[in-house]
Amino acid sequence: MKTKQELAGIYVASITAYDQAGNVDAAALQKLMHRNINEGAAGFFVGGSSGECFMLTEAERVQVFEAAAAYAGKTNLIAHVGAIGTAEAVRYAKAAMGMGYDVVAATAPFYYGFSPKEVCRYYYDIAEASGSPVLIYNFPGNTHREFDVANPDYIQLFKSGAILGVKQTNYNLFQMERILNLNPDLIAFDGYDETMVAGQALGSSGSIGSTFNMMLPHYKKIFDLFDAGKREEALALQHKANNCMEAMCRVGLIPAIKYELARQGYPVGEARRPFSPLTDEQKAYVDGVLDEYLVK
Repeated sequence: MKTKQELAGIYVASITAYDQAGNVDAAALQKLMHRNINEGAAGFFVGGSSGECFMLTEAERVQVFEAAAAYAGKTNLIAHVGAIGTAEAVRYAKAAMGMGYDVVAATAPFYYGFSPKEVCRYYYDIAEASGSPVLIYNFPGNTHREFDVANPDYIQLFKSGAILGVKQTNYNLFQMERILNLNPDLIAFDGYDETMVAGQALGSSGSIGSTFNMMLPHYKKIFDLFDAGKREEALALQHKANNCMEAMCRVGLIPAIKYELARQGYPVGEARRPFSPLTDEQKAYVDGVLDEYLVK
């Protein structure tokens, strides 16, 4: 198991690349990963929300893991294995760890109103199956599952050794700080691109972001400036990054990322329906904002 220091840094929340027929395109994903590594990525969060995970078949999710595993041992790899059912999540975890991934991560099981004990059991089962602590992918905006840090079952989970840490895709960074307070050995990653400097200020060791696919050098500068104590300069670049993020979110974040990647010379297909491709007006709007604020 890698140390907290070895796992720290900027991670790309990888998209899933498709060919013209809509099938997973391993070569296109690997080409983009190669670019991101050269730009300074510490690793990749594979098969998460940016990768349209719950819109893929089980076979496709494993196929994406296989494609990214070409870089196992060359960079840090985190596989998102979250599912509604434990058995499915366990299958993904075993597959990914067998391919050489460093860590597995999982959203909380959603849709049904699972109790805290049931949620905890899900994480214990994934940790046991993978043979490694699990990174909790804390995304209550999508899962509608909050981790109450005063709940005894969750307290026990965070202290148990079954959990590596948390990917805090939650604007409530106080919660992230409280989780780290429960167990200082845990590692935290900020999961919202737009709150990178705030996450660093409250103890995150790194950041995992969707827009890092196509604007990683900008965020790497923010991260490094903050680490160097140049906080005003980091915040100035964060403002510019947030202007870009705001524009992309207005038109549809995942479709916008895929459109901008194609514009940069990395065609990865369109996001799957019910996502809609950008209109010409939306493309012009996003292009204008990124051309003004994106630091390359």
